[in-house]
Amino acid sequence: MATDPLLQPFALKHLHLRNRIMSTAHEPAYAEDGKPKLRYQLYQEEKAKGGIALSMFGGSTNVALDSPPVFGQLYAGDDSIIPYFRQLADRLHAQGTATMCQLTHMGRRTVSDAGDWLPTIAPSSVREHSHRSFPKEMEGFDIKRVVRAFGEAARRCKDGGLDGVEVIAYGHLVDQFWTPLVNKRTDRYGGALENRMRFSLEVLESIRIQVGDDFIVGVRMSGTEDLEGGLTQEDCTAIAVALARTGMIDFINVIKGWIATDEALSHVIPGLGTALGPHLPVAHAIKEATGLPVFHAARIADLATARHAIDEGLLDMVGMTRAHMADPHIVRKLEAGAEDRIRPCVGASYCINRLYLGHDALCIHNPATGREETIPHVVSPAGGRRRIVVVGGGPAGLEAARVSAERGHEVVLFEASNEPGGQVVLAARSTDRRRDLIGITDWLIAEGKLLGVQMRLGTLADAEDVMALDPDVVVVATGGLPRTSFLAEGEHLVATTWDIVSGSIRPTSGTALLFDDHGTEEAWSCAERMVLAGSQVEIVTPDRHVGYEVTGLSYPSYLAFAYEHGVTMTPDHRLTAVRRSGAGLECDLWNDYTKKTVSRVVDQVVVEHGTEPNADVYFDLVGESCNGGEVDLDALIGGQPQPRGSGFQLFRIGDAVASRNIHAAIYEARRLCKDL
Repeated sequence: MATDPLLQPFALKHLHLRNRIMSTAHEPAYAEDGKPKLRYQLYQEEKAKGGIALSMFGGSTNVALDSPPVFGQLYAGDDSIIPYFRQLADRLHAQGTATMCQLTHMGRRTVSDAGDWLPTIAPSSVREHSHRSFPKEMEGFDIKRVVRAFGEAARRCKDGGLDGVEVIAYGHLVDQFWTPLVNKRTDRYGGALENRMRFSLEVLESIRIQVGDDFIVGVRMSGTEDLEGGLTQEDCTAIAVALARTGMIDFINVIKGWIATDEALSHVIPGLGTALGPHLPVAHAIKEATGLPVFHAARIADLATARHAIDEGLLDMVGMTRAHMADPHIVRKLEAGAEDRIRPCVGASYCINRLYLGHDALCIHNPATGREETIPHVVSPAGGRRRIVVVGGGPAGLEAARVSAERGHEVVLFEASNEPGGQVVLAARSTDRRRDLIGITDWLIAEGKLLGVQMRLGTLADAEDVMALDPDVVVVATGGLPRTSFLAEGEHLVATTWDIVSGSIRPTSGTALLFDDHGTEEAWSCAERMVLAGSQVEIVTPDRHVGYEVTGLSYPSYLAFAYEHGVTMTPDHRLTAVRRSGAGLECDLWNDYTKKTVSRVVDQVVVEHGTEPNADVYFDLVGESCNGGEVDLDALIGGQPQPRGSGFQLFRIGDAVASRNIHAAIYEARRLCKDL
């Protein structure tokens, strides 16, 4: 471990960083009143406890009132934030971790109908597609006011005991001045690159006046916008070199790309099915050109990729941001020689995609992230050893077994299949894009075995099998089965997405109608599988667009595939009946708006309508249990143990209760079993 490149210290100006691993600034939407209060602080503190060297925070922290938050950001535009900066800094410094805040004015990358309902501003009145506002072209007094606001916000960071600040300059106001795609000005802030850089230099000068020369200041910028008419790699390198020559910045944090559309952003923050570390060459080019310390994070999900980046001199500090949402204790496990026990980031983008729905960021398979106040990352031992029987080896059952074993209990898990993992196995097999999802259950299985869980695979357990073990607690996590009973007729004529993905039914080489009344990735990924097998696919949904719940960074790749392969997408129609028609199948499609039925005749019909509980063993055990299967919801939500009675306790979790997602299943298992 002493020679591991990742564990070598790094000197950033006067700041000693204990290793080369960092978390870049992001906004999990944990802010309260624009402040990093207790929830925010505990989230950051957990990474510090886990050994990280530098944890930046406050992704897109706003400095002025006409930069309102659009995804729950912090607000550093007045002094009321300083005490919370101090609290956060004290927590991280006590663990040996440095911390910095990212500052911004979002310019056109926000909305005018939030906050104080002020017009958005930009160098020129060029609309950003993602946030849709038509910005006001900044006047001279706007420029002076925003420049001053950056400096004052940086001073608040210094007064709050932080180690530095980072100015964000990709897609936000600072680099909206840089890029010719947005800056159409003809005054001294437009035209030649020297003029387009003027605003950013004034911002940095304002910051330096407020914080002095001994405070760390950096810029996060793109190494290339990678878009016709935008900043090229040569342009961005020239900007970086010019910034470095001013002596006003101490590091550059490099990204690649353009973020004005969801499709473009999906490449800036790559997810499932993409290569690891795809933008390292761009970051390295900036490092070579400027000689400044360079940070970078983009799909660096594992230590092997991170180690390569440091060992080859591509970076000075490697960002493992989403990886630390999956496991905040990466460094501690590395130091302990337990690298194989790190919970993997699978790149599902569940964390960032929730922001698009106005929710907080959560990891798809670590329910403690963002819930540190009530859900521990490491479960404490129980006061006494009990026998826990878990029925079902999907993500809910595996987590229930793992947590119970971590508590010190004797755990037996029954799984009907010879391969545990449940629906995660199907999802990972659906397309190459989703194969990394298997990392969720692979980790759970490995941890369970390490903790002594007895896994009885290929065993369809009934009530008698369970009771033969004389359990103290029974957790039923038997999942669900595809729901097809919604059809008025023809249920026996349709296949399910499970049938197609599992290979039990082959996709047709003719025409196929895929009905999606779920709106998640199950239908999209099944459609891809069918198309690649030769099907001509029409996806029909009662929602106003296909894949209604596939948001954020996940939907662009599916839409690209659909358009490239001629998939027909039909919203606003509900499949109500299927019947035979000659050699084909006739489908009735009801439109809620026209109140009319239209028909299709196709060779194959596939449906995705969620699952219905597969819980026979639960109902067979209800009468024998001391709690009748009831969960005390107040105790569950309050993080308290479930009341105990005479006899065994019985609980039902995951899709055995109702059709939900991976996070819901694992969270339910964690918060129930952590107190058993």
